[in-house]
Amino acid sequence: MLYTYKQCLKNWGTPYLLKQALQKRKLFQIEKGIYADTEHASSLAVITTKYPKAIITLDSAFFFHGLTDVIPYDYCLATSMSSRALRDKRIRQIYVKDSLLSLGCISMTRKDATFQIYDKERMLIELLRFKNKIPYDFYKEILNNYRKIVAELDIERIQNYAENFPKHKMLCNALETEFF
Repeated sequence: MLYTYKQCLKNWGTPYLLKQALQKRKLFQIEKGIYADTEHASSLAVITTKYPKAIITLDSAFFFHGLTDVIPYDYCLATSMSSRALRDKRIRQIYVKDSLLSLGCISMTRKDATFQIYDKERMLIELLRFKNKIPYDFYKEILNNYRKIVAELDIERIQNYAENFPKHKMLCNALETEFF
């Protein structure tokens, strides 16, 4: 399990006791401010512990939902418009309006990480919104995979999500022409 420095101080009591735990190898420092019970942790676990309010989106979410087999080069995280820039080479940050940030957010667990991610219905909306910024072949692959799982999707939820976004008429038209 991973811990932040603040959580470690709460568990161990003082910086001195924390340092002793590190020396006795009861606890391991993975990177600055992140500690673990084990010597190694996945980068996904580290990133989601370091940025708990961020939500996995776009390429990363498509991969975790099984809509593509292309392993993303970096982790794409959605954050509030008012949040500070995340200075981490492993992350591509997408700023989202506060009113839309938690729309369709669910929790997912992979190996040693539990994180926030947008559900498949929200990701379909994101796919259509970012259509012009995604390589065409990648877009078509994901769209075809969505067509294969159309029976699993909640169509009403997709339509409700679309109504919350700017240019919702364009999104609804795109859903009609591209998907349904």
